[in-house]
Amino acid sequence: MLTVTMNDRAATLLRASAGFDRLDPPGGLAEGLRAWADRGIARRGEVIGWAPVPATADHAPGDFVDLTGWECAHTYLHLEDFVPDDIIARDGSSLTVATQRELLRHGIALTRELAALAATPTPPIALRCIISANETNGTFRFHEIRPGESWHTPDLDNYDSDAVVVIDFTASQPK
Repeated sequence: MLTVTMNDRAATLLRASAGFDRLDPPGGLAEGLRAWADRGIARRGEVIGWAPVPATADHAPGDFVDLTGWECAHTYLHLEDFVPDDIIARDGSSLTVATQRELLRHGIALTRELAALAATPTPPIALRCIISANETNGTFRFHEIRPGESWHTPDLDNYDSDAVVVIDFTASQPK
């Protein structure tokens, strides 16, 4: 099952009401992000992360509140560090709205790659990807979906200055 949730700011920025075809970045996923997807994801102990998962996973959650916090800290990427420079446009010191839109698109494209990776193991990994963009940066992170744990605020519209997209992939049950 696929569940996409976004705040009003992200829906407006992505023009989501006009259809999901607008969510693909022109030219496809940036090579720098493709390299992360090609690394794959893996499980180590109780956590998942970019492969290879670091040895600190053996002591998760460590200094973090829970396993979800550990995963979000270790899967965190700044999207603008991996997309081509010609996509990054600034208005003074702020990222333009068009740049924020493209960062979200690349994060969504990366999410699709991870969804395929999460579907491969038996049983599949229930995966949540969190993408956000604002005037200073775009971020991407993922974690396994666990009952009672959440990295983000449930009401995404509470993020005043961020466009936020949350995408969950869970194994559908046979009927």
